[in-house]
Amino acid sequence: MSKLDQLIEKHCPNGVKYVAIKDYFSRLKGTPITAGKMKEIESVDGDIRIFAGGKTVINAHEEDIPNANITRVPAVLVQSRGVIDFIYYEKPFTFKNEMWAYTHSEIITVKYLYHVLKNDTEHFREAASGMGSLPQISLPVTDNYRIPMPPINVQREIVRVLDMFTELTAELTAELTAELTARKEQYEYYRDGLFNYEKDVKRKPLEEYIISLKTGLNPRKNFVLNTDDATNYYVTVREIVNGKIVFFDKTDKVSDNALKLINNRSNLEAGDILFSGTGTVGRTAVIESAPTNWNIKEGVYVIKPDNKKINSKYLAYLLNTKKIVNLYGKKIVGSPVCSLPMAELKKLLIPIPYPNDIKKSLADQQRIVEILDRFDTLCNDISQGLPAEIKAREEQYEYYRNKLLTFKEKEA
Repeated sequence: MSKLDQLIEKHCPNGVKYVAIKDYFSRLKGTPITAGKMKEIESVDGDIRIFAGGKTVINAHEEDIPNANITRVPAVLVQSRGVIDFIYYEKPFTFKNEMWAYTHSEIITVKYLYHVLKNDTEHFREAASGMGSLPQISLPVTDNYRIPMPPINVQREIVRVLDMFTELTAELTAELTAELTARKEQYEYYRDGLFNYEKDVKRKPLEEYIISLKTGLNPRKNFVLNTDDATNYYVTVREIVNGKIVFFDKTDKVSDNALKLINNRSNLEAGDILFSGTGTVGRTAVIESAPTNWNIKEGVYVIKPDNKKINSKYLAYLLNTKKIVNLYGKKIVGSPVCSLPMAELKKLLIPIPYPNDIKKSLADQQRIVEILDRFDTLCNDISQGLPAEIKAREEQYEYYRNKLLTFKEKEA
């Protein structure tokens, strides 16, 4: 029997009381301050930390903060807008008054509350998801939230175990992340080396090795959406990250005629390369199987390679090498939203091995692809390699945290 089990058996064998947060903790108010003022008073050596929406955090000197309402006791800050999360902080701090914090005379109880709320973060994020385009929760959502409140000795042991687990998980994650970073650097080194041809190579414009280069449409500009009689859907590509296509969470309904027009316009096939031409220019992904009813978003380019001349994956890997990125990087235009004109991408000079022997060229391209695929799996595939190990550590921590914070409710 663990020490925690012994404490529970001794102090609360029949369960624990559940209380509303507002009935057990003191709620703290923040400081009315604008983003502009925060930027103005920010100081690296400031003695007060100020938390704002999202992940915005600054340090400032107390005398520079107008109408400062400083919290000088350990407290749990509720990030209630944008990023829904919880922060435990012990040093003097304040926060934008759209947020709030909780404290208690017993420090252990404050830290215990933090662990309980972190364990239930998804509950609060779900509550915020239906509040418009920017997720946010209102004060009653946390004020009225009921939590198990075991005796202080039990709280202390739970906090000790979870703090230790948090520290170990953070250390392991840092070590694995450092290892992953090293692997990615190694991968990029060998990738660029594989494409660093000294001989038997010819550089020609990209357009000589592809069938077509097109971009997607903005359906709201090109088609009249009719949600009344819509029975089909289209899906737009939102972003390309580490070669993986990221979709919008929700699809828009369009009329049958519009859907046919969209699909005919896309004509996506297995082997096509998606290239982010706007915003995060240069992210790529290869379509592995032919999609049926989705279209690309405006600003994402579809490159159709001529597979008699060039391997799709070879071209996708090549487009991410440092030399090639530097070449097309000089042609990027626009601000603040930047883009690479398709005409410039077509002119991009790319190296092809053994240009006078197409059979040998394709074989060498395939050899390079197989080598880089193995590296890519180790570095990026969440189901294998180091990313999976990091994810496993996080899930293990969450599992034990949930078990430690699950109590039978004591009957009144």
